[in-house]
Amino acid sequence: MSGRRHLLAATAGLLAAAIAGDAGAQQRLASLYMFIPAGPGGGWDGLGRAIEQVARQAGLVGSFQFENVGGAGGSVGLPRFVGQRRGRPDALMVTGSIMVGATLTNKTPVGMKDLTPVARMTEEAGVVVVPASSEIKDIKGLFDALKANPGGTSVAGGSAGGTDHITLGLILKALGRSAKEGSYVAFAGGGPAQAAILGAQVKAGISGYSEFAEQIKSGRMRALATTGGQRLDPSIPTLKESGVDVVMTNWRGVFAPPGIRPDARDKLVALMTEIHALPAWTEMLKTREWADAFLTGEAFSAFLAQDVTQTEAVLKEIGLA
Repeated sequence: MSGRRHLLAATAGLLAAAIAGDAGAQQRLASLYMFIPAGPGGGWDGLGRAIEQVARQAGLVGSFQFENVGGAGGSVGLPRFVGQRRGRPDALMVTGSIMVGATLTNKTPVGMKDLTPVARMTEEAGVVVVPASSEIKDIKGLFDALKANPGGTSVAGGSAGGTDHITLGLILKALGRSAKEGSYVAFAGGGPAQAAILGAQVKAGISGYSEFAEQIKSGRMRALATTGGQRLDPSIPTLKESGVDVVMTNWRGVFAPPGIRPDARDKLVALMTEIHALPAWTEMLKTREWADAFLTGEAFSAFLAQDVTQTEAVLKEIGLA
């Protein structure tokens, strides 16, 4: 019996060691610095926190350190990330289409070209909203207000030149007005924009659907239209089916600093690929109402180059660049 007990103890010890070894093999990074070039509460911050939640639960990353530096569609934080994290293999920045437009609009010396693309993660249609107390009851009411007095119809959204700003410019153009006539109020994050809309400091707001979803569901905001090609909610029409031929979505992804080694980039791509494959990530997409837009490698780099070219053309067309 004594010998059997020793054998069982030894077997249990080997099993525990094997389990520990598997857990160690699962962990891809001991720690990860996540830079958010926007204030807390917005779409970039939401994606970063979602990545943290799924990665930590799966044991893929030991710990996360977050830093939020908002302003000018990410243009304020971008040089900080590039300068301070250059060559670091344990750092990621969350950004996306808003930064593409903002860096072009602001003509910043540091741009998307200075980042190392890792993965495009999500795509999201926007939503046009008004506070529940607004006299504007539907999207036609907002169109009428914009046509009659675009300068007096203030619209809140993300930073100047970003997806929300471009959406307003395209709406105004479709309504026969100039994008330059619009009264766009830019905010560094989703939280301040929400506060301005709920406080009726602006007439309307545009942002990613997930950023306003809770307020829409609670009845504090009224959703007038979404900006994608298809309805996100059966009760909310798209801009296009409401008579304005505008379709605009907002992609978000993660980028590494410049100067990292190819093997370090590949390790970060592998990490994001593994996160994307987890059932917990699929559930996260469903919960947040994000569309899966996963893309890595040369395909992501090619997409980014095309997006920069197309965004620049749109910004020039509507007078924002």
